[in-house]
Amino acid sequence: MTKIIVGLDIGTTKIACFVGRKNENGKIEILSMGRSESLGVLRGTVSNISNTIESIRKAVEDTKDNLNGDLIINSVIVGIAGHHIKSIQNRGILTRKETELEISQKDIDELIEDMYKINLNHGEEILHVLPQEYIVDNDQGIKDPIGMSGVRLEANFHIITGEVNAARNINKCVERAGLKVSQMILEPIASAEAVLSEDEKVAGVVLVDIGGGTTDIAIFHEGIIRHTAVIPFGGNVITEDIKEGFTIMKEQAEKLKVRFGSALASESQENEIVCIPSMRGLRAKEIKVKTLAKVIEARMSEIIDAVHLEIKNSGLERKLICGIVVTGGGSQLKHLNQLFEYITGMDTRIGYPTEHLAITKNSDLLASPMYSTGIGLVIKGFDDVRRKNEVNKSKGGVREGSDPERKGGFFTSIINKGKEISKNLLSDEE
Repeated sequence: MTKIIVGLDIGTTKIACFVGRKNENGKIEILSMGRSESLGVLRGTVSNISNTIESIRKAVEDTKDNLNGDLIINSVIVGIAGHHIKSIQNRGILTRKETELEISQKDIDELIEDMYKINLNHGEEILHVLPQEYIVDNDQGIKDPIGMSGVRLEANFHIITGEVNAARNINKCVERAGLKVSQMILEPIASAEAVLSEDEKVAGVVLVDIGGGTTDIAIFHEGIIRHTAVIPFGGNVITEDIKEGFTIMKEQAEKLKVRFGSALASESQENEIVCIPSMRGLRAKEIKVKTLAKVIEARMSEIIDAVHLEIKNSGLERKLICGIVVTGGGSQLKHLNQLFEYITGMDTRIGYPTEHLAITKNSDLLASPMYSTGIGLVIKGFDDVRRKNEVNKSKGGVREGSDPERKGGFFTSIINKGKEISKNLLSDEE
């Protein structure tokens, strides 16, 4: 019986579904993927329920068709993003009563549980509680305290929150499309799984995922996620600028951006011209490629400036040895990495989501950065299963009913509706 995990990326421009499994060598391979145009999502959040449901159905059916209908998809891991996502830092303290025993996973779970009790703004819930480092009896900088002796256990946490209604709308759309949400994962965390190496996370790196509606940021250092942010602008605002600047149709603006767009005007030739067909009875438009690049560079520079500000706010700018990794559909603009390097002064590369996958006949199709989140959801799903199996085998284990990453609140109610859904993290294929 082969373990199957399904990732569903509900984005602003597309909805994509990915089916993955581990092969005999332990490498993850994507068996099938399907996509559809996203018609009901704006800046990462659902704006039209019925349109989003229809788009999800089309993406899932496309995925099944590519597998010749051999797989029944019941449960999916879904990414969540949007301008409503926020992050905060907090410290937890636990005074242990059973001091003669070693620190166990049970103690860490208690610390994490306490984080779900902190006061948030009305309508917000906790999505992820991510431990940064632990302190045992004033001994700081401990990454894994399990097995140590101590009375006072403390931890610094990076807590990611989101609006309950945003999550509820995603869940509603998925369920009405005939599926169940087994888990919700912040999209930049998923993308990081697809395009970053463990060495990069340890050395220090910034993951920038430029989607259609948002630009998502995750900063790693010493193997730990240290800072997250969502900028409410993405590739769609560039398309809109082109549309307004040259007075053309949105579809034409998107094609113009994809085929001839550049993030650096200085790399375009003065005499290059693109002819855009116009409406009946009107003259065709002639657009200079260099002028097009100037429009793109102006808006992209604003986005990069916002990214750079988040890097500075993290306090880690001088510690990020591996620089910036840019992924997502918006990263496909020519000369984008050069513009990033010029504005931030940091080394930059484009991240491709097939770096950690087994090579299959679909590898070339999946190599586009626009699929980083969807593929990352599958990778993260397998990683979570592996970690939970390891924790269950370790000394102390996890208490029955415990999930050290998500407890209490609406996000938990999505993924823990009793035994029937807890079994749905994995679909099975004979």
